[in-house]
Amino acid sequence: MGEPTNFQWECPLPLRSHRHVVMGHGGGGKLSDDLIRHLFLPAMGGGNDAQTDAAELMIGDRRVAFSTDSFVVRPLFFPGGSIAELAVNGTVNALAMMGAMPLALATGFILEEGLPLADLHAIARRLGVAAQAAGVALVTGDTKVVERGHGDQIFINTSGIGLIPAGRRLHPRRIQPGDQILVSGEIGLHGVAILSVREGLIFETVIASDCAPLHTLVATLLAAAPATRVLRDPTRGGVAASLNELATAAGVGMVIAEGALPIPEGVAAACEMLGLDPLYVANEGKLVAIVAPAERDAALAALRSHPLGRHAACIGQVTAGPAGLVIGRTPIGGERIIDLPLGELLPRIC
Repeated sequence: MGEPTNFQWECPLPLRSHRHVVMGHGGGGKLSDDLIRHLFLPAMGGGNDAQTDAAELMIGDRRVAFSTDSFVVRPLFFPGGSIAELAVNGTVNALAMMGAMPLALATGFILEEGLPLADLHAIARRLGVAAQAAGVALVTGDTKVVERGHGDQIFINTSGIGLIPAGRRLHPRRIQPGDQILVSGEIGLHGVAILSVREGLIFETVIASDCAPLHTLVATLLAAAPATRVLRDPTRGGVAASLNELATAAGVGMVIAEGALPIPEGVAAACEMLGLDPLYVANEGKLVAIVAPAERDAALAALRSHPLGRHAACIGQVTAGPAGLVIGRTPIGGERIIDLPLGELLPRIC
């Protein structure tokens, strides 16, 4: 098969079904999880501990969150944003999910020969505006150019650091049975916005991405609900992937009321037409919060008081098990298993 003679697998069966990288390995589902847990972590000396949105480091006596992300969205510009806003807000939000206040970003640009300089200028300008709006500094960066046909116009990487306040602990291991599951607003907007432009679909209303920095929303939430267990931004794989990841990491079950999900009418109609489930569609300006039962009402009120959380809702609760099992209860009383997607439903959405 063209592999080196000393080729050896370092991973169990889930990855052996694929001898090469496939698009689904980047989709935030089971294939992504297999790649991380069974290839990257063993190869790089990491463990199989629950994954968080950012790493936590100690620098002197300060707790620092550190994260990196790469953005390869197609098309580069879409309703509600562009690759520039995604690059800033995606990393800002990864830091925010750790309860950190973002401080600074580094940027890396991989440019394909032939990219119009007018497009690059627009992206650079929008990236600067997005960083200023989020209150983070762009402190360093790098640029590389690849030959025509060896990229897709532009890829952007952003890495960021932020400070975690003393005493703040957000981790899946803190989740307990009885905890309440909240979402900060309407889901599915980003994925449907990307799809509508990419495929030339026309809906009754323009569906715009929800791309936004969430750290001020997080600060508002944590001030009102300091016992919040964990936060997650449901990007690739949507709310379904986030809940599955958290339930597996915490060793708990979850039950959600599907009738309580805040799904915009346009997203629901688009998903019905295209055969998609809004639970699996990507978001770029929403968060999932697992909160203590006693703080549910305060957490919801705090979220709804913020412009980015007006449509916040409680969608379910944590159960004792089975571990890693997420159940959806339909409005007519049925139940279904909400599993991780195998690959990616909508490629190149972030």
